[in-house]
Amino acid sequence: MQNNQPVIGRFAPSPTGPLHLGSLVTAVGSYAMARRLGGRWLLRVEDLDLPRVIPGIADDMLRTLESLGFQWDGEVVYQSRRLDAYQAALEQLIRQGIAYPCGCSRAEIALIASAPHKGDGGLVYPGLCRDGLASEKAERAVRVKVYDEMISFQDCVMGRYSQALSASCGDFVIQRADGPFAYHLAVVVDDAASGVNQVVRGADLLSSTPHQIYLQKILGYPAPTYCHLPLVVNPDGTKLSKRDNAVSLAAGPSSAGSGAGLLLAALRFLGQSPPDQLGNAPCREILDWAAANFDCTLVPRRSAPLEPAHK
Repeated sequence: MQNNQPVIGRFAPSPTGPLHLGSLVTAVGSYAMARRLGGRWLLRVEDLDLPRVIPGIADDMLRTLESLGFQWDGEVVYQSRRLDAYQAALEQLIRQGIAYPCGCSRAEIALIASAPHKGDGGLVYPGLCRDGLASEKAERAVRVKVYDEMISFQDCVMGRYSQALSASCGDFVIQRADGPFAYHLAVVVDDAASGVNQVVRGADLLSSTPHQIYLQKILGYPAPTYCHLPLVVNPDGTKLSKRDNAVSLAAGPSSAGSGAGLLLAALRFLGQSPPDQLGNAPCREILDWAAANFDCTLVPRRSAPLEPAHK
């Protein structure tokens, strides 16, 4: 890390379904990369979207991680308990004149946006409310202004990534009118508050990273190092079903094995070569090996199925 700062990584699952193979790979990768550098590994439950949260899943995730030998530092952070922090950041952006209320519906944006073009994240917002909310409109969301600049960063797995927010999404939502704060704002505030300087997560979030770097910049937060891991997919390349690929205690045995088999399969998916004798080792020993030997340069960029690791 820059300036010889101690590494602080994190794993941040959403309790909208049981822990699954893809999230386990992220847990293994983020844990190994933080511990490899002698760093701390934090755990955050991203339960901000309460209507989608399944009761009991967060506790099941924690028990599952413990059963697989994971040990995290400090207390578990729950986003649902941090609304005041997100509100404070929102008010700061409003005071700076960077955030503003928006009364546009998705249908209205679709009609007026520079269609048929769509940005990387969907429709490009045409800035209809940027100079003030029309008198006949009710506030539907709060957006943050973006400008015509390229945001680039060096991902430690995927390489150089660049995006112009003005062309890919336009001014983006940081709070919906029904109350929930947007993912981009919440994770930026949480990472800054916890001192997180290494973010390891799935490649499906790669395109959202420029949004977060932009918010970090205008809020005065330092930007972490980013590492986006390849996704676990079905053999035909389609997205995994959370339900059918669960590895939680409540879901029972996984097709990839249990315990040591799951961890070994995750490590091999990430390009690592754990010795065969670890197949009979306790989970804690496998994670210790990963912490001592994980090599980020070996992680593949392409998504792929996860092959079972049999003991």
